[in-house]
Amino acid sequence: MKWFFLLLLCPAILCAQELSLQSSQTLDIDRFIGYDSYQHLYYVNDGDLYKKGDLGEFVFRDFQLGPIASVDIINPLNVVVFYAEVNTVVLLDNRLNEKQRINFNTLPAFLNLSAATNAGNNRLWVFNMETQQLELFNYRTTGQTIISQPYEGSLVAQVSDFNDCLLLTETHLWQINIYGSLLWETPLEGFERIVRSGKNIIGLKENRLYLINDKGVTRLENTFIENPVKDLQLTQDFLYIYDGKELYSIILTQPKQ
Repeated sequence: MKWFFLLLLCPAILCAQELSLQSSQTLDIDRFIGYDSYQHLYYVNDGDLYKKGDLGEFVFRDFQLGPIASVDIINPLNVVVFYAEVNTVVLLDNRLNEKQRINFNTLPAFLNLSAATNAGNNRLWVFNMETQQLELFNYRTTGQTIISQPYEGSLVAQVSDFNDCLLLTETHLWQINIYGSLLWETPLEGFERIVRSGKNIIGLKENRLYLINDKGVTRLENTFIENPVKDLQLTQDFLYIYDGKELYSIILTQPKQ
């Protein structure tokens, strides 16, 4: 929680840390996905998923699957790519080679998904569009576990780690753990997306960034980005913002004594 409040640019609050722009780079891509834990860059261009870093440059493409809806890189050894139009998830290794493909249309128990993200231990967090419920899906056994009540409204975003999942709808934000317990919820209207790192959550609404936690919502002042925010990622160390032309890396630093 403390990390977020230090994002505010008020001098009175920035007594222990300060927000600073570490770097920016020009990127001509369609969509910024993020950096994994090994600092490899992932992005989408012309419908293909790219990865660049110390290992080299890799690409995954399958035009028959349509546009990429989401990419989960929480585990670089098991990248989860969701294709919403064909209701399919593709699992990739660290060189973007296909490991497994799950077509949810052909399963014995049909699942129509709004989102799919990595839950670890051969499982995916999946949001069932028909029942409006969050489920854990084991892609080795194709077993399903319903872990939430039905939620009203369309799903706007799903962001998760291995322990819990955040669901953003048109009106609310919910956090549910792997045991199905509702950890907290808050009214949240008009938000377009959320990003997280651990307990830290930042939301985007009408091109403005907000701190979100169980205490409320606080607007974050942004003096670095002049153009509309297109994509963003929050990691343990950086907030990355892509405006369609430049990728900005923002860091918290200790002030000099």
